[in-house]
Amino acid sequence: MLKDITLGQFFPGKSVIHKLDPRVKIILTFFYIAIVFSADNFFSFGVVAVLAVSMILLSKISLVTILKSLKPIIFIMVFTAVMNIFWTTGETEIFSFWKITVYKEGVLFAVMMILRLVLLITGTFVILTYTTSPVALTDAVERLTYPLSKIGVPTHEFAMMMSIALRFIPTLIEETDKIMCAQKARGANFETGSVIKRAKALIPILIPLFISSFRRADELANAMECRLYSGGKGRTRLKVLKLSASDFVVCSVFVLAFAAVITINFFTGNMI
Repeated sequence: MLKDITLGQFFPGKSVIHKLDPRVKIILTFFYIAIVFSADNFFSFGVVAVLAVSMILLSKISLVTILKSLKPIIFIMVFTAVMNIFWTTGETEIFSFWKITVYKEGVLFAVMMILRLVLLITGTFVILTYTTSPVALTDAVERLTYPLSKIGVPTHEFAMMMSIALRFIPTLIEETDKIMCAQKARGANFETGSVIKRAKALIPILIPLFISSFRRADELANAMECRLYSGGKGRTRLKVLKLSASDFVVCSVFVLAFAAVITINFFTGNMI
């Protein structure tokens, strides 16, 4: 069910990853994405995999939770793999049937694409959303974009909107699941029929979901007004962001991993 999707959830903890400065986490997330896309063979992907597994173990988040994060992209992974297998040409032919020819290079490229998606999703979720509270994330984004506020960019409002959007993803998923269960109890069918029929069946879900979303947004706005929220001007913070030794150590590990990936790519080249 949709409630198994862990996208946007925060899991409190006291692990090394949880205690990292949220500003460092945001920077490391972009750095990790660069590392993932820099890998172009299975040896360099092995370095990225070791890095991702290390982050998972240090975060002390269960493997079941990590696997749930892959649920929304299963269709994308399958679609990407099929497209690469049947559309990528090469020199080593595996089998051919009618106008369809499958090459070894296409299969290897499909496996690498799946690995890239899995490592990208699991790594970024563990580093950022799973181990960082919305409040800390808001403060980090605001601090990182502070120079832009000097030229009139509403950095605090931008950070607040991003934090609220991330916070309400699990809520909307849970609401969608409840609506789907209610519609199924009334005889709705979302799993059979043509694509057009399935699309039409989603209308009874989208309408109440939009209404519920607007109602929640209105309630949130009223709650913020009742608490005299007036933006970031003059606000103080309960926790002041400070860099620690662990932040520099983790950053050093990411730099070494990136250097290892680049070195492996240089000496081994593209293995496909």
